[in-house]
Amino acid sequence: MIYALVDKETLTQKGVSLQAHIQHLSTFPHIPILQYRNKSASLEEKKSDLLLIRQYYDGKLIINDVVELIDYADGLHIGQEDIRSYSDDLQEAVKMVRQKIGTKLLGLSTHNKEEILEANTLELDYIGLGAYRATETKSEANVGGEALIDAASYSKHPVGMIGGVRLDDVFEPPIVYKVIGSGLYR
Repeated sequence: MIYALVDKETLTQKGVSLQAHIQHLSTFPHIPILQYRNKSASLEEKKSDLLLIRQYYDGKLIINDVVELIDYADGLHIGQEDIRSYSDDLQEAVKMVRQKIGTKLLGLSTHNKEEILEANTLELDYIGLGAYRATETKSEANVGGEALIDAASYSKHPVGMIGGVRLDDVFEPPIVYKVIGSGLYR
């Protein structure tokens, strides 16, 4: 199953409009989840982008890190550094985020077995695990490759394999999602 990651900064660097990219994604077989990521824009621009995505996409829309825009999304994906900005105690941090997003989807980035085991104790809906391969946006990422597939087996949550995943990659359970980034537009 594909979980599309739409990184606005990558699209801008490649000269691709958000609208064109979302329309392009609609040509693929059903994509149940789409995550919108934009690390540098204003809240107003991000809100505008979420509304634009909603015009062309009817699956689950996840916002990356920006809890303030949860009313325009079906869930929130949060990174390790961002979740820890709420509290050093991850249980408490997740409770704080849950208070803000209610029952909407909550995903957390993980990178190794230790973080997966920690995530197992948290009230999450899924985890992202990676990076599987180096990418343009995550060239500094620790690349886990096949070791990540073994680490995924420890998760009690559905797992999305992230970072350099290709459409032709095949993962056996427990990998539930292949997270395909903005590089999908070729």
